[in-house]
Amino acid sequence: MAESGPVSDTLWNEFHALVNMTSRELQDWLSTDAAGEETEEVPDRAGKPTGRRVLGILGKRRTDLTEDDARIMERVCDTIRSQRDASRDPQAGGDSWRHGLMSLGHDPLKPA
Repeated sequence: MAESGPVSDTLWNEFHALVNMTSRELQDWLSTDAAGEETEEVPDRAGKPTGRRVLGILGKRRTDLTEDDARIMERVCDTIRSQRDASRDPQAGGDSWRHGLMSLGHDPLKPA
């Protein structure tokens, strides 16, 4: 397939390989992560802004992606790669490390 639009084949494939949570899993995680004892976010505003952007990208067809979506995809891929060395034990980073990656759509404990 030829590269077309703002998202190359390479970026498209890498993003979908690294973001290993489904839209539903990510939405549930963002809602859970944002819930507090005294406040709970409105579901469509739950979670960190980048996590919400990833969720939006997962809900789009490739042809509907924008240049801004491509920048977010690149940033998410760079962040996951820098924090998730393939040789690293998924437990090695602790809960906050895992939760940070999950907020981007990557669960290091999920089987490949």
